[in-house]
Amino acid sequence: MKLFWVDVRPWDKEKATRAIESGADALIVDEAAKVHELGRIMTIAPDGDLVPERDVFRVEITGKESEDAAVRLASQGYVITAPTDWTVIPLENLVAQSDRILVEVTDSKEAETALQVLEKGVCGVVLCSDDLNEIGKIGGLVKAGSEEIGLEPFTITAIRQVGMGDRVCVDTCTLFSNGQGMLVGNTSSAFLLVHAETLENPYVAPRPFRVNAGAVHAYALMPGGKTVYLSEIRSGDHVLVANADGTASDAVVGRVKVERRPLLLIEAEGEGGGVSLILQNAETIRLVGEDGKARSVIDLEVGDRILGATTRGGRHFGMAVEETIIEK
Repeated sequence: MKLFWVDVRPWDKEKATRAIESGADALIVDEAAKVHELGRIMTIAPDGDLVPERDVFRVEITGKESEDAAVRLASQGYVITAPTDWTVIPLENLVAQSDRILVEVTDSKEAETALQVLEKGVCGVVLCSDDLNEIGKIGGLVKAGSEEIGLEPFTITAIRQVGMGDRVCVDTCTLFSNGQGMLVGNTSSAFLLVHAETLENPYVAPRPFRVNAGAVHAYALMPGGKTVYLSEIRSGDHVLVANADGTASDAVVGRVKVERRPLLLIEAEGEGGGVSLILQNAETIRLVGEDGKARSVIDLEVGDRILGATTRGGRHFGMAVEETIIEK
């Protein structure tokens, strides 16, 4: 999840309000108290939540020496870089060495470039502009997400009922569109794209904010490549929203429901290996076909092709690590 900070120095109430309404994660100000009159949001200030030169550092990038200084400081806190020109190479060097680098931008074009450096992009952007329209543009750009998920087709090899168990519905603060859902799997190395409940059916009204994601033990792929057990997701968490075209964004969790239901095991094979997932056995539960369209689990057959993703390495508390691990 990328960060969106706005520099509101000298103090400008209208600018601060627009930043908060556009989803800014933090405001850079001279006095934190003025911000708190408008809403609850993180501040970077001498009296703020993050303090300059202690938690946040600013480095003007002029050459290799300043690049090295930025990387060193990133081990102590966030680093805001100020490029003297907009060549991409210095940003690439920094992004390759640290995930705590933000960059100052003046418009949405610069922000888009920074968020795409080396595909993963900088940690976040800091808007330094008095143009209120740019605040909304960049807020939408950052919060839309820029992650790319390498989806691939899997061929179903087995479908069978496995009895009763606890499954998790993830209700978000976002309305999903057709072709969107969450990547969930029985193991931390392979996931299937579970479609959100956006479609009409004869039995229940659509719940376009919901993904009936799978059994409590399953892993969900999260923003930044992390994983979490479905049973650990809580209100206020951010989950990864994957699109059938391989792009991704994030959504805030509003509620999680765990209920006992009949379950179904689906196994499939792809070029990157095997994948499996236990889901509720119901018509409203859907995966995503190779064509990007939702397919109910009760209509799936051996030989059908569905979308999913594979990852490398094992997991330690949800973080990818390079180690040998076998999951069955």
